[in-house]
Amino acid sequence: MLAFAAGAAPIALVAAPARQSAAALASNAPVQPNAADLAGSVVHHGDGVAAIVNDSVISDYDLRQRMALFIATSGVRPSADALDEIRGQVLKELETERMELLEAQKANVTVSAADVDKAIDDIIKSNHLSLDQLKSVLSQGGVDMATLRAQISVQIAWSKLVQDQLGDRVHVSPEEVNAEFERIKQGANKPRYRVSEIFQAVDSPEQDAKVLKDMTDLDNQIQLGAPFSTVARQFSQNPTAAQGGDLGWTQEGQLSAELEARLKGMSIGDVSQPIRASGGYYIIQLRDRQEPAGTKIPTVAQQSAIPTGTLPLVRVLLPIGPKPAKELAERATAAAGALRAHIRDCQHAHDVVSRVPAAVYQNLGTMRLSDLSASMQAEIAKTPAGETTEPFTSPAGVELIVRCDKPVPIETAIVIPTRDQVEQQLYEEQMTVLARRYLRDLRREADVESR
Repeated sequence: MLAFAAGAAPIALVAAPARQSAAALASNAPVQPNAADLAGSVVHHGDGVAAIVNDSVISDYDLRQRMALFIATSGVRPSADALDEIRGQVLKELETERMELLEAQKANVTVSAADVDKAIDDIIKSNHLSLDQLKSVLSQGGVDMATLRAQISVQIAWSKLVQDQLGDRVHVSPEEVNAEFERIKQGANKPRYRVSEIFQAVDSPEQDAKVLKDMTDLDNQIQLGAPFSTVARQFSQNPTAAQGGDLGWTQEGQLSAELEARLKGMSIGDVSQPIRASGGYYIIQLRDRQEPAGTKIPTVAQQSAIPTGTLPLVRVLLPIGPKPAKELAERATAAAGALRAHIRDCQHAHDVVSRVPAAVYQNLGTMRLSDLSASMQAEIAKTPAGETTEPFTSPAGVELIVRCDKPVPIETAIVIPTRDQVEQQLYEEQMTVLARRYLRDLRREADVESR
């Protein structure tokens, strides 16, 4: 029964769109300034020391690279003030990770290249990218692939260590399972929620204001477009960080009263402001909800029919002509894939495309689908409402179509979990509490010098 998977869960990638011309697409010229340049503006360019944790050095290069990784994969283009805030946040997380890594090394915990490769594969699949596209996102940001691999490796090592050191201390009794199982059945007449979290601990009262400011800064970055899961993976201090903050499904009584009170007023997709609760501050995202057991729900086919009639659409074109050279076509398709990853919705599309002089933005308004080309119709038919099609070719070049109609949430009803699932959930909850204490103790004992 593993509460912490050996492999790291996928992070969300949002490629920072390239500010480059059609000719540059063929040469893959780097963006100026890229994520590494932005990071370098607030971190020494040399190989100095950013921090020392128990005699282990975190170099300025380490800090620059991790800042660049966050900027490149979040798509945020931070101001000078925001860069200073990101520097502080990233350095704090690097210090925490170094404590975790040193503790894992002390216990002879190892992480194989295959473990990291599997996590990279999960990233690729979850973001609908190829390995080459992932490498391109990082390369355009000036990020070494080794930086991403190192971060994932530490997360895997910490998960293994927590499981090895604390797993035997968690005992879920049949009586606890019975009580929880009964509570779930009694609560099945109320909705339940799928929630993601970002948590940062307040270990002493004097830290409260600083942690609140840090969490407010993270919330601001999410509001500017940074994916919740990316921020959670980089900055959350709960073990759920390895899953992009995913807490799974929760029912009334499972979360603290402060979090539940906020959750009840949220719509799917909403992200809360920082919430003070037991142990520190939380930011939560409502990812989905289920209706009470027994609710009559339309079938999935009824809820997600292929669109007909008219739809509001936005068109994005990389105009490379009807017969481009193979290399140019491949570069343009990769660039379109990066743009697609960055576009959240139609309102956001114009801002994204405006950063790419090679791309053409066109608001098509409300279009009669029968007036569109067969290739456009085919791509739109397999794209959910509010989302962007996969890149496709046309005589004009490589295209994306953004559906501007609002997605209708697919309704589902609660299904009572099995006893095994209830036992696993209780196990993971207890492991989370113990892991948080473990990390708190490491921080208290660590000798940290930040520069």
